Amino acid sequence: MTWSVPQKYFDLHPLEGIKLPPTKKGDLDDLPAFGKKLAREVYSASSGKNVATKPDGDHANVIANNQWRVAVQAYLATISFADAQIGRVLDALDRSGHAENTIIVLWGDHGWHLGEKDHWRKHALWDVSTRTPLIFSAPRGVAKDKLCQRPVSLIDIYPTLIDLCGLPKRRGLDGQSLKSLLENPERKWDRPVVITYGLNNHAVQTERWRYIRYRDGGQELYDHERDPNEWTNLASIPKYSPQKTKLAKWLPSTNGEPKK
Repeated sequence: MTWSVPQKYFDLHPLEGIKLPPTKKGDLDDLPAFGKKLAREVYSASSGKNVATKPDGDHANVIANNQWRVAVQAYLATISFADAQIGRVLDALDRSGHAENTIIVLWGDHGWHLGEKDHWRKHALWDVSTRTPLIFSAPRGVAKDKLCQRPVSLIDIYPTLIDLCGLPKRRGLDGQSLKSLLENPERKWDRPVVITYGLNNHAVQTERWRYIRYRDGGQELYDHERDPNEWTNLASIPKYSPQKTKLAKWLPSTNGEPKK
């Protein structure tokens, strides 16, 4: 399915004012082989899949055809269009008379690279491709207009809704209720998030650290406090081995084959 964004949403983001995402020359140099492969996989619009790996990936093609700012503008236009449609839904809820008895959850399913790490779209385990909005609004039990910096997962949505609605807890869920964070966004939170892409490729994210391990044993480690753009892979530096060991304890012990 293809969605067309009206021109007025492009007009909100004039091409001459577009800021490109921060990048670093040679950013892929310190990545393991599997990470480089993900960054350089080329996408086929006809098949909807990554179909090949080329030395410079999609990014070189975007640059060669002078499409970087155009692509960023189009991405911003889609966000503005989505924002407007969300506003329509909220206006309709207000008119319905049920706004004071409705829990609203807004989320996206993944992030999106626009040239960071010489990569485009999703299909990776870096921060840009796995960070997504998650917003809760409820008549009761949710702090108003507060931002929470704790790392949480989309699998936490269901147990959170159960908790907010006062329904019996379900066993066997990997996610956990975020109700305590919704009440107090500054609450201490020691549980990291585990993110998976493909078979046995995982990332573990805390507020400060991101540890990635691929199925071939390749590793990446980033200190978001000092390196928010994930430009420096610390995984091969011996002094960070204890940090890797600590984070690796959260990696899944079993990995199921993906469904076909």
